[in-house]
Amino acid sequence: MTDLTHLSRLEDILTLDLPSPDPATIEGARARQAELTKPPGSLGRLEDLAAFVAGWRACARPRIARAQALVFAGNHGICAQGVNPFPQAVTALMVANFEAGGAAINQLCRVAGADLTVVPLDLDRPTQDFTQGPAMTEAECLDALKRGAAAVDPEADVLILGEMGIGNSTISAALALAVCGGAPGDWVGRGTGSDAEGQARKAEVIARGLARHAGLSPLEALAALGGREQAAICGAVLAARMARIPVILDGYICTAAVAPLHGAGAGLLDHCLVGHLSAEPGHARLCAAMGKDPILSLSMALGEGTGAALALGVLRGALACHDGMATFAEAGIG
Repeated sequence: MTDLTHLSRLEDILTLDLPSPDPATIEGARARQAELTKPPGSLGRLEDLAAFVAGWRACARPRIARAQALVFAGNHGICAQGVNPFPQAVTALMVANFEAGGAAINQLCRVAGADLTVVPLDLDRPTQDFTQGPAMTEAECLDALKRGAAAVDPEADVLILGEMGIGNSTISAALALAVCGGAPGDWVGRGTGSDAEGQARKAEVIARGLARHAGLSPLEALAALGGREQAAICGAVLAARMARIPVILDGYICTAAVAPLHGAGAGLLDHCLVGHLSAEPGHARLCAAMGKDPILSLSMALGEGTGAALALGVLRGALACHDGMATFAEAGIG
């Protein structure tokens, strides 16, 4: 992505043929599933997940030797509109907590066997207030995309993505609305603790922002309404696609971050799974619009990549069964 100088150039690239899952490998994985010591289809979605990874990794019996977890953090000018009950200083404090190993995501990555890297993105320089103008210039958006792409380890077997940024539930609702339509209230939730009055304020602010930035392409909306961590997540997703690395997105914030990619081209998120269904009310609507079925539903709404890390455990289980179970012939059955 180092040759990108304009968002329009990125849109051109996204129209080209991108790596796709290998159909022969998927067929081989499905054939193996039919030979394992179990009734056909009895492992349910675990069988689908194993075939999904097999296709993207072009390996009929894939394993996860290297799981990478990336958490991108950014600050947002929209906080000037009073959309969040916590100050932006909390973003940097939470980044320090991640780096010290004290957050939920640290514990869940340890349990799931994922190597965690936290990427703070110019926390001392928030984006602009999107009710007053574009949140990011084209150059700032492209820079964040490139930084997200550069953070991806091309040797990883799976990538899980998370985020941190005070105010980014408002950003997420704005991006979801810009790409999927509806009304601001369809996409607004509690975020980090907004009450009913705070949620109404979010909806009003988002309506003003969308009115100011109407008629934009999905990627232009990413720059106009999004934040650096949202753009970085998009960059990481695209880099993973080029390397045929399956991605597990976290909840509402991560899913909304890649909504511009969904809007920019059918199939751009085919290599992405959604780790869990967030308690944020807009997430179910957004997943339905994208045709994504979250792996878990645990009433979580923390962010940080926590739901994605838990889903990684499920994915590991799916691959362990797929690779390690005996076939009927090996077990001398039948």
